[in-house]
Amino acid sequence: MVTDDDTHAGTGERDAAAVDAVVVGAGFSGLYMLHRLREQGLSVRVYEKADDVGGTWYWNRYPGARCDSESHIYCYSFDDELLESWEWSERYPEQPEILEYLRFAADHLDLRRDIEFETAVTEAAYDDDTATWTIGTDDGERVTSRFFISAVGCLSEPFRPDFDGLERFEGEWYHTARWPHDGVDLDGERVGVVGTGSTGIQLIPEVADRAGHLTVFQRTPNYAVPARNRPLDDEEYAEIRENYDEIWTKARNSRLGMPFDTEENSARTLDDDEIEALLEKRWQQGGFRFLHTFQPGHVLSDADTNETISEFIRSKIRERVDDPETAETLAPTDHPYGSKRPPMDYGGYYETYNRDDVRLVDVDANPITEFTPDGVRTADDHYDLDVFVFATGFDAMTGALLAFDVTGRDGLSLAEKWADGPKTYLGLGVHGFPNMFTITGPQSPSVLTNMPMSIEQHVEWIADCIAYMDERGYRTIEPTEESESQWVSQTNMLADNMLFSEAESWYRGENVPGKPNIFTPFPGGLEMYRDICDRVAEDDYDGFELTGAAETPPAEQ
Repeated sequence: MVTDDDTHAGTGERDAAAVDAVVVGAGFSGLYMLHRLREQGLSVRVYEKADDVGGTWYWNRYPGARCDSESHIYCYSFDDELLESWEWSERYPEQPEILEYLRFAADHLDLRRDIEFETAVTEAAYDDDTATWTIGTDDGERVTSRFFISAVGCLSEPFRPDFDGLERFEGEWYHTARWPHDGVDLDGERVGVVGTGSTGIQLIPEVADRAGHLTVFQRTPNYAVPARNRPLDDEEYAEIRENYDEIWTKARNSRLGMPFDTEENSARTLDDDEIEALLEKRWQQGGFRFLHTFQPGHVLSDADTNETISEFIRSKIRERVDDPETAETLAPTDHPYGSKRPPMDYGGYYETYNRDDVRLVDVDANPITEFTPDGVRTADDHYDLDVFVFATGFDAMTGALLAFDVTGRDGLSLAEKWADGPKTYLGLGVHGFPNMFTITGPQSPSVLTNMPMSIEQHVEWIADCIAYMDERGYRTIEPTEESESQWVSQTNMLADNMLFSEAESWYRGENVPGKPNIFTPFPGGLEMYRDICDRVAEDDYDGFELTGAAETPPAEQ
């Protein structure tokens, strides 16, 4: 172990320091990883480019920003005192409340003392001779560590389309993932929003209430199911706390990391009235429960079942939108329900288009050609605007990790390794990059689940792996090339056999021009994935190569 004293030069600055592990990012993943490794007696340093904890919930402060997992399961499950001392106000918490929760957790666990804020990692390089990583930051600091752990998140690096003329636009423009912390005054302004995914669907009703006029530039329509958000009362919270053990067990052993009951019926065995009744029941319950209408995975594996569900949602859209032409523009027909990230409607998204001061522009049929000094020009019209908002999402899954230079054995960069798409083993490790772990990395369930459940599973697996290495004197761990190749093939095969292949989505990197189009999350579900990871660990980390103890072991703390 490296002692805490060894991390400080005589001047009080940390220069060429040494720690057991460096973690990049202080969101849900990085905070728990720091806590677990510190519990095991390791010295850990976390680098965070923001000035506070929170990760994606620090940056995404746009109006209406809210979680799509229910609050009582969108939190840590490993600390009973933390569960007892925090109480959520709503079924789906807003960004400020989630950020406050993560601040509370960081203080409760005394984590801030090992986090360097306002410090961005710019490079990380592996040295095979010493079996260590050297991490460099934007303030010139360099630190060596035995383990290098990415906790940068799946949805962290914003993506903005490269429209011609944006520099000529004399109004203001913003990206939702970098929303100013002091807010934006939209009152009475002519506002344009591009993007109608999960973020846009949260944002658009809020902007419509504030703007003088709103123009929505829709690239792809989406299926938005009601969230049915509401306050949580004391009686309901008491019941949740009383049943938390059962709730967490059910969540961990589910496909989505959510403790919902799944119907055992197959749509093929039901008549039309029975199907309609089941769908209406789930529609009224709201949220991701809608994905549990039939047998596990059936919604995304059976095209006929999916089309029944998709048409049910389209009929709901037509009921809620007054203008038939607008309703059809908003009703998706180009992809099956759930094959892209299923958005939620937290209140009045579709009804927003019934307002006289809101206009919908289909940019699939009428593309944006350029920005002008006073607005946006499409193929056949011009829209005068004061403010433009990009709700265009992220360079998902890989963007944040490739945003800085990561170099493995023999000078191989991660960007080169992933030039044709990400390759990992279990989404946890990468061949050629020893002692590097990626929390919720590509080819793990991650964004197809309730993220805290996937994060906890990964953090605990990584911590247990490091403990295993220390107990047996292993120096390094790295996936074999064969296991990595087989895992990538298995992930792609599962996705190809599901309806994910019927959609152009950020799951496949298709929202970013030039990005390799490969399905990146593991689609087999959290329960299956957890079993696989457990078997790998039980079989002495089958699929990984472990090397022997270093000739000169690290100093004991």
